[in-house]
Amino acid sequence: MGRLPRAALPWLPLALLAAAGAPEAPVSAPRSLAWGPGLRAGVVLPVRYFYLQAVSSEGRNLTRSPPGPAQFKVVVKSLSPKELVRIHVPKPLDRNDGTFLIRYRMYESVNEGLKIEVLYGDDHVAQSPYILKGPVYHEYCACPQEDPQAWLQTLSCPTEEPQIAKDFASFPSINLQQMLHEVPKRFGEERGAIVHYTILNNHIYRRPLGKYTDFKMFSDEILLSLARKVLLPDLEFYINLGDWPLEHRKVNETPGPLPIISWCGSLDSRDIILPTYDITHSTLEAMRGVSNDLLSIQGNTGPSWANKTEKAFFRGRDSREERLQLVQLAKENPELLDAGITGYFFFQEKEKELGKAKLIGFFDFFKYKYQVNVDGTVAAYRYPYLMLGDSLVLKQDSPYYEHFYMALQPWKHYVPIKRNLADLLEKVKWAKENDEEAKRIAKEGQLTARDLLQPHRLYCYYYRVLQNYAERQSSKPEIRDGMELVPQPHDDTSICQCQGKSRSREEL
Repeated sequence: MGRLPRAALPWLPLALLAAAGAPEAPVSAPRSLAWGPGLRAGVVLPVRYFYLQAVSSEGRNLTRSPPGPAQFKVVVKSLSPKELVRIHVPKPLDRNDGTFLIRYRMYESVNEGLKIEVLYGDDHVAQSPYILKGPVYHEYCACPQEDPQAWLQTLSCPTEEPQIAKDFASFPSINLQQMLHEVPKRFGEERGAIVHYTILNNHIYRRPLGKYTDFKMFSDEILLSLARKVLLPDLEFYINLGDWPLEHRKVNETPGPLPIISWCGSLDSRDIILPTYDITHSTLEAMRGVSNDLLSIQGNTGPSWANKTEKAFFRGRDSREERLQLVQLAKENPELLDAGITGYFFFQEKEKELGKAKLIGFFDFFKYKYQVNVDGTVAAYRYPYLMLGDSLVLKQDSPYYEHFYMALQPWKHYVPIKRNLADLLEKVKWAKENDEEAKRIAKEGQLTARDLLQPHRLYCYYYRVLQNYAERQSSKPEIRDGMELVPQPHDDTSICQCQGKSRSREEL
């Protein structure tokens, strides 16, 4: 006779157990799998995370949420009872395909280490308990790894990033004096949104160039976060905080293009691309200042595929004319498309004609089977989040791109639609008539996005860009006139010790 997990037994009448027999537990805790960066002490992230795969007693991976009352639960605590630390461990995120995402945010560091217990019901999962030997640092502990290569290996960073290779192909050498002379004049005038950075001895200095540089808070926070984790190379560079990529000179022109760093690229520009401020900030503030991030979205993807509403869906601001077209198409074809503008700024005169839609929580987007991704002023920064859901993404053809687009292919990871949306309704009809193929593309896109958009991969990408840039500098970077130190934030609630050596407040 099979047996139920012990946690389930008290709720079942004995007569029922005797008459029907206890069915075998659908999940085998010892056979289930646990893996990911959150099980390695050296992978310091704002939110540490790892994955679980539910496996049956026959050794088969579950492909749906396990039935029954038993659940995965995780306890993270200090190895030493003398080290009292705050660690927030929310409930596991059920990804509805037999896998779970486990997150925890540390608010202090530990010297002895961590003990992570992963349970299904009352039974330990896989190799649980997991021991992370100390020191285990929290996000605001400034204890950088002195060997960058070792840090890259600890994070299992990819050895190659195709977009980085493509971006730097235009810049075999970077002339810092030329940049110093040209960038302020070309891009830093009255309407400029450029920040000039220098990194020396793992300290970050900057001076704003232009009027619109408030978004430097986003570039500051990721550079500071990186510097707390690994020794950064010395370099001097310029980040564009505006929407549009800036450098449109061609490689064969004289003078040639300048290596401006931006959050969005385009087919007619030469900017070097970083992950957008949106996904970067949401990674830094996950489980604290934001609700939509690259991890949380994975446990909030709405109903199963069969139970989603068979319509294409869009909500957003009026930042591109095609978005207005979407609303008109929805009015004419409500059986295929549900689209609305939630805020008018660029086309205020259209509000009376098209109406204003109520705001809807992003997780609720995934009640719909098809998601329409249309550019805003540049690439729509919702795209990575849409790809992490389990709806089919209908992506507008676009000259703009983010750092991960090169890895995605039309008809494999998403369904392409024309720039003018002329074939949108046709593609929605195709998806409805080819449900299994649409589901397959949606799943393939989701799995690829889960790999590409892991938070630790963002850190890898940022470091690789800085590393490639530093290697091409033809002279030594300098702290220029007008630059100021960007200080690390003070963490007064916890004391940070690096490899057993106490760090002063000045060092923090």
